[in-house]
Amino acid sequence: MNFPKEIDQSEKYRDDNYEYKHVILTKELYEKIPKYKLLKEEEWRALGIVQTKGWIHYTYFKPEPHILLFRRPIGTNPQTGRVEVGKMVSSKGK
Repeated sequence: MNFPKEIDQSEKYRDDNYEYKHVILTKELYEKIPKYKLLKEEEWRALGIVQTKGWIHYTYFKPEPHILLFRRPIGTNPQTGRVEVGKMVSSKGK
């Protein structure tokens, strides 16, 4: 995906329940957003962050708060943003 030059994105990584990625804003762009507020989808998309559906901004990387951390459940349909029945992976029972 092409991002504005102010935004970069990691490759996806995952654990047993979620897939993750982080989005790196320039410090100048970071200065324009509310500090340590979790951004709603409309807010992060308005910044120019482009990604498939289902991603949730769940925290900041505290040592470098201009890095936004996103996750979504494994099995999320990237076109609808919904977890498909029977595809969600859970670590329960392991």
